[in-house]
This record gives sequence, C-alpha cells and structure tokens, in this order.
Amino acid sequence: MKKLVNPTIGEIVATDYRTATVFQKYGIDFCCRGNRTIEEACKDQPIDFEKILNDLAAIKKQKDDTGPEFRSWPLDQLVDYIQYKHHKYVEEKLEQIKPLLDKVCNVHGKYHPELYKIQKEFMEGAGELTKHMKKEEFILFPFIKKMATQGQVSSPLFKTVQNPISMMLHEHDTEGERFRKISSLTDQYAPPTDACNTYILTYALLKEFEEDLHLHIHLENNILFPKALALEKKLDH
Repeated sequence: MKKLVNPTIGEIVATDYRTATVFQKYGIDFCCRGNRTIEEACKDQPIDFEKILNDLAAIKKQKDDTGPEFRSWPLDQLVDYIQYKHHKYVEEKLEQIKPLLDKVCNVHGKYHPELYKIQKEFMEGAGELTKHMKKEEFILFPFIKKMATQGQVSSPLFKTVQNPISMMLHEHDTEGERFRKISSLTDQYAPPTDACNTYILTYALLKEFEEDLHLHIHLENNILFPKALALEKKLDH
C-alpha cells in the first residue's frame, strides 16, 4: 500500500470509489478536501496513518462490484451523468426535505432548538446549490462538452476553463463545510429518543443528501475538473 502514500486522497478515491468508506470511517473529507495526501490529512487530525493504509489494503483485496469506472468515461458522458443524476437528485430532495424540516421545527423546535439552526443551514445551502448547479449547467458544462466533442478551447465568457472551475471548487468547499455543520448539529444524524417518525425520516434524508453530495462533488473535483483542465491544455498546444 506504500504506493498510495503519495497520491492525493481524491486520486485514490477516483481510482476506486470503495476507498471512500475508509476515509469516511476516519472522518477524512475525500471530496472537498481531496487534494491532500493521506499523510497530510493525518497531520491535521489525530489519526493512525498505518491503520488507514491497512484498511485501504483490505478494500483492495475485495471483489470490485461497485459499478461504473467513472475515470474511463468520456467527458461529455460524465457531464450528462452528473447533471441528470446528481443535479436532478438535489432538486428533488430539496423539495422533499424543506417541508419536513418545517414540520419538525414546528413540532419539536421548543425542546430541540438546534433544529432551527439545521433548518437555517439547509435552506441557505438549498439556495446556493440551486444557483451553483445552474452556473454549471449553463456555463461550465456546455463548454466542457464542446471541448470533448468539438475540440473547442476558446470561450467569450472566460479565458480558460480554470476560471469557472476555481469558482465551482470554492463553492463546493462552502457546501462541504455547511454539511459538516449540519452533521455536527444532528449528532451525525442520530435522532433523539423522543423523535417522531417524521423527525427520524428527516434526519435519514439529510444523511442521504450529504452522502450523495459527497459523491457528486467527488466526481467533479477529482475526475471531471482535472480531466477538463488536462484536455484544455492538450487542445491548446
């Protein structure tokens, strides 16, 4: 497993998404902060470096039946997948979770005031994610698809694809931090003993939403964006 020491965490997960479970186990952000090495992550947190390597080695020994190998996909196919699977998921779940949070706050907010903080964070994130996805769908994604299918590298909107990518990375960081707050406020999505079924469902959906967001951001930060930058560089020479 020594060969996994130097690559970034994002590169490791991009090679085999099963390894994401190891980083989640140790509380290491593999999507928004996937540009660190394992060694660097262990310096930031009191984590046993060798244990992580052993767990990664165990994952590698298991049969790989996790599904698509996203790194091998053409860029236009990956863009479509992200948009029609993950963007659509976000849109649908936002509309499902918002009224549930309203109900839970109204019924349980008196005894669980943290619910109002959770609701505030989620609603702010809902607005920012909606704007973020539209910027990707109308500006960044079409340009990446043109590069992939037509070899086009010039854009009247930005000098290089690095510019919108840098903006998207910053916004990903913001939402990653927001959901770390929500996770902490919910005690890692563990409902209290007096929680009703709606309360339990709301926490379960928030947890599922964060997990999907991790994969969503991972596909962009660690696969789509690096490949788009590499393609632009290749086409520009």
